[in-house]
Amino acid sequence: MTDPARTIAIGDVHGCSAALDAILGAIDPRPNDTLVTLGDYINRGPDSRGVINRLLQLRAECRLVPLLGNHEEILLEARRGIEPEYFLAMGGTATLASYGPPAQGGGIPGEHTAFLESCLTFFETDTHIFVHANYDPDLSMAEQDRETLLWASLRRSIPGPHSSGKTVITGHTAQKDGTILDLGYLKCIDTYCYGGGWLTALDVASGQLWQADRHGRMRPHSNDDPGE
Repeated sequence: MTDPARTIAIGDVHGCSAALDAILGAIDPRPNDTLVTLGDYINRGPDSRGVINRLLQLRAECRLVPLLGNHEEILLEARRGIEPEYFLAMGGTATLASYGPPAQGGGIPGEHTAFLESCLTFFETDTHIFVHANYDPDLSMAEQDRETLLWASLRRSIPGPHSSGKTVITGHTAQKDGTILDLGYLKCIDTYCYGGGWLTALDVASGQLWQADRHGRMRPHSNDDPGE
């Protein structure tokens, strides 16, 4: 009998490849699973290169739906010559260090840039909406403003339920206590991995959580199987 398909969201990774590896090891993605990564794969943490490499591998293991975060957007803009100093100030120096100097065979490879350019600004199912940052509850997802989707903090404005009635899963606004923000209709799963919190993955149907710190240590949860 085939295991039922799962839809799992993964919050902001920010270069924490050990956390991502641990989370994916615990999830054990299956070919019929959909994994929605909510953006901010790079900057601040130590191994942005390793994170993108792992996401590229993940495409062969399940259905991967990668969303664009504001940190990916500023990297792509910096590569086009738009405010490169802003990219560096937002943790871009750590990203460049993970790739190594171009003069020594480093630099961001074209495959990684192409992956980031292919990321979506939102993803929608029959029951859920996935965005990096925020949304306007009165607009369809196709009508949303890019600035809102990628940059608008929940600290400045928490929207009401989306007009579709779907549950919205977001990242971007770090929950520094390590607990997801759960308003029922809105769940923010950025739990501050690079800053001493956790990387969070959420099975949106069952509510199962997986969390790992930046060193790859898993956090026990009541929904864990004690026999594992």
